[in-house]
Amino acid sequence: MSYTMAIGMEVYNIAIKMGFHTNPGGLATMTNAVFPAALVEVAYMGLIVLLTSSLWGNRLGAAIANRCLSPDDVPPFIFSLVRQSATVLIMCPTMSLIAAILFGIFLGGANPIDLPATWVGTIIKNFPMALLWNIFAAAPVTRLIFGLFVKNAPSSDPS
Repeated sequence: MSYTMAIGMEVYNIAIKMGFHTNPGGLATMTNAVFPAALVEVAYMGLIVLLTSSLWGNRLGAAIANRCLSPDDVPPFIFSLVRQSATVLIMCPTMSLIAAILFGIFLGGANPIDLPATWVGTIIKNFPMALLWNIFAAAPVTRLIFGLFVKNAPSSDPS
């Protein structure tokens, strides 16, 4: 799911960088020019997302969800939503910090003293999209794709 999240967030951020959000009609005026630029950034940001989610994002998200709810006491769908939300709660600030350093300071030339403000601004911009993208697109699409692979995987049953 990390790569699915990275793809969606990069398309969103590239569209904003290209100024589509300022057009009358907002992001609905986006053109296909967004996709090649987003795929270039996904090539390396996707690896960073995969690394950070594997090292602490997914683990801390699961720990937070388990502290809030017991998987045995609520429907699986509700627990899944809480776990996804808790993971975004960890991953969005993490990836926003990385993006603020990489795109704001190194590539954007911002003053490093402004990193806290750049980081908070990046979180404010990305958190709503990350949460909604995760719940309504990334998780369902990832489950669908893996479900197709598992469903069509060769059986190890000798019969």
